Amino acid sequence: MLLVNPKATTTNARTRDVLIRALGAAVDLAVEETRYRGHAAALAATARAKGYDVVAVLGGDGTINETVNGLLNPVNGGEEPLGDDPSAGRPGLIVIPGGSANVFARALGLPNDPVESTGQVLEALRENRRRVVGLGEALWEGQSRYFTFCSGMGYDAEVVRAVEGLRGTGRKATPTRYVNTALRHYLATDKRHPAMTVTGPGLPPAEGVFMAIVSNTSPWTYVGSKPVRPTPWASFETGLDVLGMGRMGPMTLARVIRHILTESEALPSGRHLVQLHDEAEVTLTAARPVAFQLDGDYLGERETVTFRSTPNALQVLV
Repeated sequence: MLLVNPKATTTNARTRDVLIRALGAAVDLAVEETRYRGHAAALAATARAKGYDVVAVLGGDGTINETVNGLLNPVNGGEEPLGDDPSAGRPGLIVIPGGSANVFARALGLPNDPVESTGQVLEALRENRRRVVGLGEALWEGQSRYFTFCSGMGYDAEVVRAVEGLRGTGRKATPTRYVNTALRHYLATDKRHPAMTVTGPGLPPAEGVFMAIVSNTSPWTYVGSKPVRPTPWASFETGLDVLGMGRMGPMTLARVIRHILTESEALPSGRHLVQLHDEAEVTLTAARPVAFQLDGDYLGERETVTFRSTPNALQVLV
């Protein structure tokens, strides 16, 4: 089954037709267009229940995230245990980038161009070339949702919220818009009263955190062609990584930004940074409601979110 987001940022009807014909020539293909928020998750869950071998998705990171959650949470309400090998018995996933950032696809090593990516995944289909990847899971207030590359609370989620508001007025989520929004929002951010504490099994509490990024892989995102790597050791084969900031002054922030835009494998340095690597579980607790994002999707303000690593969660054809 191919899930197509007809509103994907970087594709048009002609490109979609070319990709559908190319996939249809290689496999027995059913095509479904997403029509509303959450539709991709419902379609993916249905594809799993009907026994499809592979689910392909043409869209941005939001559509991909919905698809992944549909594959991991079956139609019966998600009560089925994951077991020791969660990827077994599920359809494989094909990702064809169609959004503005395409972080998950690029982190998998796929080209950012949808036509080039289709050529690579067709080769993977012919050779049945699959990569098993781990995912993150966020849990809050009786809800849970998997994420492919990142989640976060604080300043980064506030920027995501602001950009989503602009998209609601018809503006595109370009790298320039993200940067400009981040700069404007920084001026209005509370830099004096950190709200969050980072805890986890066997970890000493880290208090006084303004923002925290929880990564399932690296890069965390992209600014155009430039990878952003706040947690350079993160990968799909390890647990979760965290970068928390205990100061938001301009000098501290500028130093961290300069470092994470380099290709260095070294961690950002500084006395006011919280850094964790390969953790099975981490909890962020806030003294007041704090903005929360997951795979670039704003999910409201929360006071407590627990993040867990789910190893070997999904088979991806790449």
